[in-house]
Amino acid sequence: MTKHVSPGEFRRKNAAAVADRVDAHLEFKSIMDALEARDKEIKTFADKATAEIKDHGKVLDETKSALEKLSGAGSELQTRLLAVEQKLARRGSGDALAFAGKSAGSEFVESDVFKELQAKGKGSARLQLKANTLTSLTTDASGSVGAGVPQHLVPGIITPAERRMTIRDLLAQGTTTSNMVEFVSEKGFNNNAASVAENPVAAKPDSDIQFELKNAPVRTLAHIFKVSKQALDDVPMLASYIDTRGRYGLKYVEETQLLSGNGQTTNVHGLLPNATTFNESGLIEHATNPTRADVIRLAMLQVRQSEYAATGIVLNPLDWAAIELAKSSDDDRYIWANPRALAAPGLWGLPVVDTMAMPAGQFMVGAFNIAAQVWDRQQATVEVANQNNDDFEKNLLTIRIEERLALTIYRAASFVHGHFELGASPLLND
Repeated sequence: MTKHVSPGEFRRKNAAAVADRVDAHLEFKSIMDALEARDKEIKTFADKATAEIKDHGKVLDETKSALEKLSGAGSELQTRLLAVEQKLARRGSGDALAFAGKSAGSEFVESDVFKELQAKGKGSARLQLKANTLTSLTTDASGSVGAGVPQHLVPGIITPAERRMTIRDLLAQGTTTSNMVEFVSEKGFNNNAASVAENPVAAKPDSDIQFELKNAPVRTLAHIFKVSKQALDDVPMLASYIDTRGRYGLKYVEETQLLSGNGQTTNVHGLLPNATTFNESGLIEHATNPTRADVIRLAMLQVRQSEYAATGIVLNPLDWAAIELAKSSDDDRYIWANPRALAAPGLWGLPVVDTMAMPAGQFMVGAFNIAAQVWDRQQATVEVANQNNDDFEKNLLTIRIEERLALTIYRAASFVHGHFELGASPLLND
């Protein structure tokens, strides 16, 4: 591009504007350099603060003062940066100097053509302008505008997947004020009832009933968290997050204890250890080429033969998926499932509860509503203290989440537990 310029007119109209824009760009670069240096200092002191919290339980006054000073300096730099950006936006920057370039006016004044024109004192001059390589303002270049871009923080804390608790909901519920729940159970019944003659009067046959006292101790499930006072003060939602996750942690262990606790030392005596073992001979007798669905039906039959009526089925999700995906060999259609249906999981007229607490390859069928009961001595409670060990000195808080409960098994014969892979035989035919 070629321009014809009168030297007197150029100096009068453009010299002041060019100088002003050059100063603005220089100030802009100075502010960006200062912001970058400030960010490095903040990172250094932030690392130092983290180490101090770990060693002393708090941020030392010297470090805290330095961070506050840097924060104040950053606010002042941001204010200056906004003022410079507004100035450049009002005046434009088409001919202005970039960080490492020159404007058209500067090139003209410093050219030999202009100097020759000055010596003559009159006439006109032609200047051929060349494109300069300018420093671009980007968000990723060091010392550029990236330091001025605010970070976007998604609110809240993202939690991992949580197990859906199901076992407790199958059982009867109750509360207790003791550390032991006792109940009387019928141990034996010798039934000699029979018809007797009216005349002559015959002796009536004797029957006998035996009882036994059983008990279920109350067990404690608990865990603690150590949190600095500063963390609770400075991180929004941390207290409620710990409360929610801590309660979930108890419920997770409770689910496992209710289902499979071995009853030893501090453990609950769960459903599986008390359940009746599945009778494999019945499967061999009543089913040919058995499938998982056949096994469940025969387990229901075993419960029924004990004079109970099953009310639910507990499976691992893998085994429930295998049952739903079973297809007929003739037309390759699903036997149990309808992929378009929204019906609740069910099999042989009973609801199915699928839970990861049940090991894969195993099942349990039972009359849950009459066979067992959960007793709450203390529901999940959250308590906070700073008098534990040296918590007070270290500005730490101990958060304890605790519950107490017992499980009574009234009718073990109404639970049937077994494995789909029977004895040493191969996996079932589905």
